[in-house]
Amino acid sequence: MAWQRPSCFARALRSAQNNFQLDSHVSRPSFATPQSTATAHLHSQKRSLNTSIQGGEITAAPPLDISKLRTTPHRILPASPAYFTGTPKFIDDVLKLEQLCRKYAILPTVSVSEAPKMAFLKRGDYKNAIHEEVPAAKYRQLQKMLARLNQIQPNVMPREVKTALQSFVRQGDALQQKVAPKPLDRMGRARGMGRRKTSHAVAFLVEGDGDVIINGKNIVEVFPRVHDRESALWPLKATNRLDKYNVWAISRGGGITGQAEALTVAIGKALLVHEPAMKPILRKAGCISTDPRQVERKKHGHLKARKMPAWVRR
Repeated sequence: MAWQRPSCFARALRSAQNNFQLDSHVSRPSFATPQSTATAHLHSQKRSLNTSIQGGEITAAPPLDISKLRTTPHRILPASPAYFTGTPKFIDDVLKLEQLCRKYAILPTVSVSEAPKMAFLKRGDYKNAIHEEVPAAKYRQLQKMLARLNQIQPNVMPREVKTALQSFVRQGDALQQKVAPKPLDRMGRARGMGRRKTSHAVAFLVEGDGDVIINGKNIVEVFPRVHDRESALWPLKATNRLDKYNVWAISRGGGITGQAEALTVAIGKALLVHEPAMKPILRKAGCISTDPRQVERKKHGHLKARKMPAWVRR
């Protein structure tokens, strides 16, 4: 059939290809090969080179002028290896301290209690000094390296370590700066405030015979459990001052346990105003430090903050 026969265009293209192959085969000499051609060209170059040497004329490239060579780099190199980071000054300080720790790791050290006391910069002051944002976790690592360098024995401590430590010390004699004691009011009362979870309490402490009034009620009415009552009056019990002071307090927010623990801090701080020498005892008993722990919120799809419903396959 007509559609099964090759078209005229296909026949013409096939005949043109055959003619091109025939012409190329005829034009190529039968005795010449690529290898023989390359060998002949190499011999001709050798003959021309020998002729130029015998004639005394040597053609070569001119000598290089080294003074005109470009010695400067293609781009300006930054002075700091941490130039392209977000906090170059902070990272430079960290790298410097790490180098000092590695360099003087073999020097003898003293215990933390025997090391010279130095008041290093706080994170806020350090951020203001370098004008960079420094995370708290990374700044703690820097403080650990400072403490490690500070433990080197003073008689063998190198000068560069002393210079590095001195650049992180707060201005003035920070260790001798004492907080001014809070005064009593005109009625002889000391005021203290404490917080715990979502509760906050304010306590007024005055010398008396041991009466305790909380929110205008007796302590037994406000805290029915014995544990909560002992928790609220723990600062007075730890210092044997239950019968020496009267307590008048106000507690708001949260639950019973939160209010009792908030009163612990409030009474402890108020007692510290009357007797500042009790600070080591109160701190060891945990009466003047706020507990920062909070209740974790409930999540969507969970039964509680972390508890999830039982997984059922079907």
